[in-house]
Amino acid sequence: MSPDSAGTLESGQVRAMFDRIAGVYDLMNSVMTAGLHHRWRARAVELAAIGPGDRVLDVATGTGDLAAAALAAVRPGGEVIGVDFSEQMLARARAKVPGARFETADALVLPFVDGEFDATTVGFGARNFSDLERGLAEMIRVTKPGGRVVVLEITQPTREPLASFYRTWFDRLVPALGTLAGDRAAYSYLPSSVRRFPEPAQLARVMDGLGLGAIRYVLTAGGIIAIHVGVVR
Repeated sequence: MSPDSAGTLESGQVRAMFDRIAGVYDLMNSVMTAGLHHRWRARAVELAAIGPGDRVLDVATGTGDLAAAALAAVRPGGEVIGVDFSEQMLARARAKVPGARFETADALVLPFVDGEFDATTVGFGARNFSDLERGLAEMIRVTKPGGRVVVLEITQPTREPLASFYRTWFDRLVPALGTLAGDRAAYSYLPSSVRRFPEPAQLARVMDGLGLGAIRYVLTAGGIIAIHVGVVR
């Protein structure tokens, strides 16, 4: 499967893909980011401005790393719920983060009432929403007025020489690593999904158009990672 065709997978195919790679997902994340993904998730939790006693929803939680970081911030007395459409990913999240609650759910139709959470996060999952605006709108809906919606995502750097390194790494080396991990198609999907995702300023405009206020974003890792945050009005 070519990167371009991988980028147009249907949601059911994406779910099946994540089920397939669940066993190598954590290892591949650590290899691809040199372990820095934990630091980026910690920064996302800081921007969520959560504290003891808060309730947090982590959408597209995967194996639960962002949920784990949020859980540490809301203790004692708080609660973190992680949702994902891949049951294989959730099985690993439940084993890894026993203090959080994990449920199977569609990010586009979240099974929660309006204003149920103090903050809602998504880490490296928004680009997998089949409808980005609908997914973000659902995150906004279930967050209390004054609460924050945080989006942690890979983006494409524009400055050289990092831009050239990024293209080489994501377009060639990441699929090669996927081959070693036993699923080249899944890791060809990754760079394709990043290319299709809005660049940081555009994503900020999308969030503004959905009604969030005080929107800002932080670029880190030389511009490879963007963390957006907006406040529910």
